[in-house]
Order: sequence, then C-alpha cells, then structure tokens
Amino acid sequence: MRILQVINNLATGGAEKLLLDSIPKYRKLGIEMDLLLLNGKEYPFVSELRKRCDCKIISLGEGSVYRFKHIFKLKKHLKSYDLVHVHLFPALYWVAFAKKWFHIKTPLIFTEHNTTNRRRDHWFLSRMDRKLYKMYKSIITISAEVDSNLKAHLDLPDSRFEFIQNGIDVEAIREASPIDPSEFSLPDGSKIIIQVSSFTDQKDQATVIRAMQHLDAQVHLVLVGTGPTMEQVQSLTKELQLEARVHFLGVRMDVPDLLKMSDVVILSTHYEGLSLSSIEALASGKPFVATRAPGLSEIVEGAGVLFEIGNDRALAEAVQKLLDSEEYYDTISSKGSKRADEYSMDVMIDKHIALYRKHV
Repeated sequence: MRILQVINNLATGGAEKLLLDSIPKYRKLGIEMDLLLLNGKEYPFVSELRKRCDCKIISLGEGSVYRFKHIFKLKKHLKSYDLVHVHLFPALYWVAFAKKWFHIKTPLIFTEHNTTNRRRDHWFLSRMDRKLYKMYKSIITISAEVDSNLKAHLDLPDSRFEFIQNGIDVEAIREASPIDPSEFSLPDGSKIIIQVSSFTDQKDQATVIRAMQHLDAQVHLVLVGTGPTMEQVQSLTKELQLEARVHFLGVRMDVPDLLKMSDVVILSTHYEGLSLSSIEALASGKPFVATRAPGLSEIVEGAGVLFEIGNDRALAEAVQKLLDSEEYYDTISSKGSKRADEYSMDVMIDKHIALYRKHV
C-alpha cells in the first residue's frame, strides 16, 4: 500500500509535527508512505524527517503555497499512489481541484485539524468548501468540537466522517531529560513558564506577555516557535520592558527536553483543533495552563487549569497559584499525566491504516 501525505509545508505547527513523528512509524509497520510539500523549504522539521526515515519528500518549490499552478504540478504525483491523505488549507483545495480536473482515480482522505476558519464566514469560500470536501472519500475529524462544527458546515452524510483523535508518543515525552536553564542564560532560581506554538493570528502569545507584568520578577517566559506574528509579539515585549524575562527560542527539535526544564506549561490561543502541544504538555509531568478556547477545553478540563481568552490577569493568577502551592502543583501535574494516556499515537496510526485499507 503506497500512501502520499500532502501538506502545505513542514515549517512548524501541530499538523506538521504530527507528520514528522508518525511517518517513520507507518514505514516501520510496512506502509510505503511519502510526503509532498507545496513549499518544500528545508525547515528543521524537514531535515529531522530525513534523519528519521528514508521516505521520499516531494517539493513543489519554495514559493507561496497559494499559487494556483500547484494544481498542475500535483497531477503526476497523485496518480502514483494508492491513496492520498491531505492536511490543511490550501492543500485541501489544490488536491481536490487536481483530482476533479484531471479525472484522477486515486482516493483522497482529508484530516480537519481546526474547529473553525475564516472561510466558513465567507459567502463564496463557504460554498466552495461544500463542493471540494465532496472530493474526499473520508474526512477525519480529530475532536468532538471539530467533528460537530464541520458536519454543520458541510451538511454531508455522517458516513463520510471518521472520528480519529491525533496522538503523540507519550513515552518519548516522559523519558525526556531537562535542559540546563543556564544554556539560555536564565538566572539561578528562575521559575520558568513555556509556550510551544507557532506565531500566528490563531495563537495568543500577547496575553502571556501581558501576564508577565503581574508575576514575580523571578518568573521567566520561554516561547518556542516562529511565524508571521513573532515580530509583533517581540515589539510588545519591548514596549512592556520585559526583554530580560522573555526568551524567544525559535523552532526547536528538543521540545520534550524544554518542557521538562520548565515549571509550568502554557497554551494561550483563540481556538484549536486537537492541540498536540497541549497533549505533550500534559504528558510532560508539569502542570498545564490553557485558554478556555474551542477545541482545547475538552482536552484540559479536569486535567489542567483553564483561563478565559485574553485574560492576562487570570493567567498570571493561575500560574502564581501553582508556583506557590506544592500540593496543588503536584495534583494538577498528576491529573495531566493521566489524561495524556488517552492520546496514544499508536492508536491513531492503527485507525488510520484501517481507514486506508477501506478505500484502497
């Protein structure tokens, strides 16, 4: 069985990290799986994937993922596989157009990673969605909220949807070793909070920056990731004169070690699908504080601490309470670790393979 995974790029983000971690596992199980990138720039995730396995990585260039000509480039690649599994927009559109225009028989599967998007509020794109999603044999939804929202948006029969939660390598997170904070020039005795996420309009690092104003001077914030809003967040840091306590690390391949180094893990965001970084946070053995946001609350409720979107003071109070009470800290950490066990990557992979076989 030859499977092609298609995604915009392998820069940073949950869907991208999912492919980095899962493709080597599929191949070890005997699935011949390759990866096609609309933008094949050699980001760290791409280099790491080359180290982990010998899958073929197909690049359609290094320009914008929104270029219409990707449709024509996709034609020959889609025909060469038994099934194509697509992630994210605009890959969603370009693959569907290529299948329709060139009468490609290869079955398509799409994974919906987000609870919502701006297309659904646009009169033309919402109608285009309903046409192009029909080109996919199955649509995987990764959380209850993603599932209900997408079904309401598309009005397709339930038989077209498959509910399969994304997963992580839980044991790899737990077995990680903490990095020495001095590597990042963090003062002795620092309390470290960390957020691992891309810098996009979806995420909300700005609220975490503002929360730092309400926390003791010994608390330092580590931000991992990159993206279009990074400069804006850095400007806010300077404006609030927090440069000495906020540390931008960019893309890192040692996230589990960074989580182990930290005292509290945070995810401030406006919405999620099923956040892999949040599950990694829960598995890390450190308490997790997250926004009460669509797609995130259901993961964290009863296993971590939730605060309202954009409420920097509530976030600061939640962090301070954890740092002030060892008993409370240990209780939240233990609950999070137990919750993470529900999101095994091996379970996800078994369900995906069963779905692939259904359509091949």
